[in-house]
Amino acid sequence: MRVGVLTGGGDCPGLNAVIRAIVRKGVQEYDYDFIGFRDGWRGPLEGDTVPLDIPAVRGILPRGGTILGSSRTNPLKAENGIRRVKENLAEFEVDALIVIGGEDTLGVATTLADDEYGINCVGVPKTIDNDLSATDYTFGFDTAVNIATEAIDRLHTTAESHMRALVVEVMGRHAGWIALHSGLAGGANVILIPEQRFDVDQVCAWVESRFKIRYAPIVVVAEGAMPKDGDVVLKDGTLDSFGHVRLSGVGEWLAKEIEKRTGKEARTTVLGHIQRGGTPSAFDRWLATRFGLHAIDAVRDGDFGKMVALRGTDIVRVPLAAATAHIKTVDPSLYAEASVFFG
Repeated sequence: MRVGVLTGGGDCPGLNAVIRAIVRKGVQEYDYDFIGFRDGWRGPLEGDTVPLDIPAVRGILPRGGTILGSSRTNPLKAENGIRRVKENLAEFEVDALIVIGGEDTLGVATTLADDEYGINCVGVPKTIDNDLSATDYTFGFDTAVNIATEAIDRLHTTAESHMRALVVEVMGRHAGWIALHSGLAGGANVILIPEQRFDVDQVCAWVESRFKIRYAPIVVVAEGAMPKDGDVVLKDGTLDSFGHVRLSGVGEWLAKEIEKRTGKEARTTVLGHIQRGGTPSAFDRWLATRFGLHAIDAVRDGDFGKMVALRGTDIVRVPLAAATAHIKTVDPSLYAEASVFFG
């Protein structure tokens, strides 16, 4: 059997660990052949491949990024996209395709795995946002939270030295998991997430209450967070192939509002792609490796149209359609727990 592997969407710590586990077990235990598709769905769309064998995956476990490359290519929007993907898979004699990605990448896999198209797909959940509903955690999230937490820790000291408010903008388009976890772990005084619209006056009141006791406040805000009387702040109005706009700017906007309304100096730090890069944490290496091992088992069992997922400490298989039906957002009760430390 020949198995194709691709990594789509934004890069993420742990992708290489998945690839390594898939190839190691697939070759050693099942005697499968592997072929990698470059740059996400662009690979099968354009027939751009790279050989995958055990020497190719040796030493990649601790590396960030992906040796296969990634992109936000959407074959469903390309001219004759589905036909081209099917023809290229047939040309390279690919019997099954392991798709490693987030909501958008796996959404394409869900469509292609449908009976109408009949492509044998197995999904692996990847996103630093931790917003796929069918799995307790996605790999990449733990690393992103650790990076954001370390940044917040460092910012406390410079904020205190200058007695200014610091606004830390982290990733999170629709779900505030990174903001919630890193903000709570880093001792932030305000955490703002997309699931709960915020009152700017209330944020300023929390900031001022900290200054009154000579404590420099840290505000952590997810890029998709919105004020009650406004809308999401956009970097620009352009859309990617999945219809997403580029976010970023809410941190800078909020810092200006804090300065204007409180008279206190405020600065912004946008962590951006720093959260995605570098060496994956031990947890993400462990989780990504287990996902890879179980993904190749699903291929062996012919259990296609499924995604591997973490439930407790078990790796289970769930239908791709269910895994991508809706995103996992922060429960109000969890946000309420963190609000004890606001102000």
